[in-house]
Amino acid sequence: MKILIVSDTHRYNNNFIDVLKEESPIDMLIHCGDVEDCEEFYYDSVDCDVHIVAGNNDIFSDLPTEEEFEICGHKVFLTHGHHYYVSVGTKILRQEALLRGADIVMYGHVHRPLIEVVSGITIINPGSLTYPRQDTRRPSYIIMTAEPDGNVDFEIKYL
Repeated sequence: MKILIVSDTHRYNNNFIDVLKEESPIDMLIHCGDVEDCEEFYYDSVDCDVHIVAGNNDIFSDLPTEEEFEICGHKVFLTHGHHYYVSVGTKILRQEALLRGADIVMYGHVHRPLIEVVSGITIINPGSLTYPRQDTRRPSYIIMTAEPDGNVDFEIKYL
């Protein structure tokens, strides 16, 4: 499976369109929040499973604040992250993932890409396609490759 993970697009979708042209076909789209009333655009843009959670700027959205689902035998916990104080680190988020029995946690909010493994939990942040905050200030996303045997790989990519 080829899974596109994005976050923090904040109603500006041109970079997403460019990424989709580059990465298609995909088998799943995951958006870690702050779509700002553009969720239908994401659902309509792809012909695959889509998981989107509400971010702190999705105030009037009906999107769930969190989701749990499986990818090739891995339990994924998806959240925007602002309820877990990710601006100061991932410790609380990691503890929540552990309590939920998740081995992969995906979040957004901080606009900085991250892939790290701590205590057996893979922590993923695709950064932002619109307002990147890492040193290079390049829009970023993550491609996850998941094999039926459970092997997964994550790659941060930049526009």
